Amino acid sequence: MSERQVSLRREGAVAVVTLSNPGRLNAMTRAMWRALRAVFDGLHGDTALRCVVVRGEGGAFCAGGDISEYPSFRFEEASLREFHENEVWAALQAMLDCPLPLVAQIEGACMGAGVEIASCCDIRLAGASAKFGAPIAKLGFPMAPREAALVHGAIGDVLARDMLLAAGVHGAQRLYDAGFLLHVLPDAEVPAAAQAHAARIAALSPQAARLHKATFTALKSGGAAAQQLLATAYDYADSAEHREGIDAFLGKRPPNFRPS
Repeated sequence: MSERQVSLRREGAVAVVTLSNPGRLNAMTRAMWRALRAVFDGLHGDTALRCVVVRGEGGAFCAGGDISEYPSFRFEEASLREFHENEVWAALQAMLDCPLPLVAQIEGACMGAGVEIASCCDIRLAGASAKFGAPIAKLGFPMAPREAALVHGAIGDVLARDMLLAAGVHGAQRLYDAGFLLHVLPDAEVPAAAQAHAARIAALSPQAARLHKATFTALKSGGAAAQQLLATAYDYADSAEHREGIDAFLGKRPPNFRPS
């Protein structure tokens, strides 16, 4: 891969989504945000897939937005709103709406847009040398409201305030201590660990994964969404995966969760 793009490849039941912007640590261009949305929109109905790994090319996750594009649209309110609400947030929402488990394979720089993209993932693994931050106060603008709420919810109040108010940049161990990362690994081990974790998820019940993600979303929303969940929470009772899982356990054999 040698151009600015978001690519998708399938490795059995696992999809690998790769961010690529060579020479810019995979900083997101406007075209890449639109491509990211298209990729995840396309994954929503793919019943052959069971997990998604999100990664960057060349040893970096994503260094933020591609600032070289900013003068062309950031200085007018309408175009700035269009960018954040209809390009950036639309892509992040497509990730949040994805019914498949998302595993972030974080290497190197994870800044600004990279933190936002990682915040959409369910499980995050990082290399020991990875760096996290959103130092956009140095550029004279704030993080857009919905993006800031996403990051704040994922990394917690203390780090979110430091990243945005003091342009703080933190190492992987600090993000692990804050609960943002599942594991911090030697840098060379991150790709294999992410693939192994995705394979582990892919071997489990895809129905259970979809329902768990729906539960997490509803509980986070609270109110009517949580109450609505209760109305359909047990509709899986007579499903093939439910029966297979119980039968396999009682029969002392591995379950075989076939694509529905």
